[in-house]
Amino acid sequence: LCCPRNKLNLCVTNQHVCIQVEPQSTIADIKALFHKSSICFAFFSVGNQLKDDEVLQNLPVGTTAVLYFRDLGPQLGWTMVFMSEYAGPLLIYLLFYFRLPHIYAHKYAFSTSPHPVVSLACACHTFHYIKRLVETIFVHRFSHGTMPLKTIIRNCVYYWGFSAWLAYYINHPLYTPPSFGERQVNYAIIIFLCEAGNFSIHWSLSSLKGGGAKCRRFPHPSKNPFTWLFFFVSCPNYTYEVGVWVGFSIMTQCVPVVLFTLIGFVQMTIWAKGKHRAYTREFKDYPTFRMPILPFVL
Repeated sequence: LCCPRNKLNLCVTNQHVCIQVEPQSTIADIKALFHKSSICFAFFSVGNQLKDDEVLQNLPVGTTAVLYFRDLGPQLGWTMVFMSEYAGPLLIYLLFYFRLPHIYAHKYAFSTSPHPVVSLACACHTFHYIKRLVETIFVHRFSHGTMPLKTIIRNCVYYWGFSAWLAYYINHPLYTPPSFGERQVNYAIIIFLCEAGNFSIHWSLSSLKGGGAKCRRFPHPSKNPFTWLFFFVSCPNYTYEVGVWVGFSIMTQCVPVVLFTLIGFVQMTIWAKGKHRAYTREFKDYPTFRMPILPFVL
């Protein structure tokens, strides 16, 4: 607990700084007092990072609390992070679809593909990233405030680079449509409708976080049929996301899209397993039959 003198010792490198605080102060309050420069940082106690909503008097400390901080370097807010990651692929793909000069041969500049599936793929890709931008602005609630700038650069290179690669081949003048023609495209469109499920799960998770940080619950299925996947997996938003890109891969029959889908599936599986472990540790009554991302499998 905080000492009777209402003082908190903060360890700064090899020096100590004493700041006057109340026992009911949160980590966010201390950050506000300590934030004398423009750097971003995180507080730690005995090797564990402290959340902003944690109260000093509830921490397992003695009469004097000694907290350590680590400089996190340049940061950007999560809204800006997602806007940067998603706006890039949206615009880059359209550059290839409209065949701006110097992308393909000059005679193909501002021309259009004779294959309807190319226009359909552009519509699906555009819809996907517009949906992501809308969710970023109006739906998502972010638990963490910022992301390191170097991580943002890496993510943008990944999203933007893959978008350019797959767009180059799908919109190429020599592109050939799927082997099984219209039937293959129709099946792909049905699978691509996983977009509705992905949005439903994001909306459900946003509503769950609406109770505030102190209202800790794990997600449950609702009357929305798309949320019934919560019966079987912990992160159905990733399940639906994989379904979206599987459908896009079948629709375009393009190797770069398949590779992007595979890499995304691996990464989302890692995230889903981490979230699943967090749920099982935090909630004793968490359903044991739920899997991280694929029902009954993974």
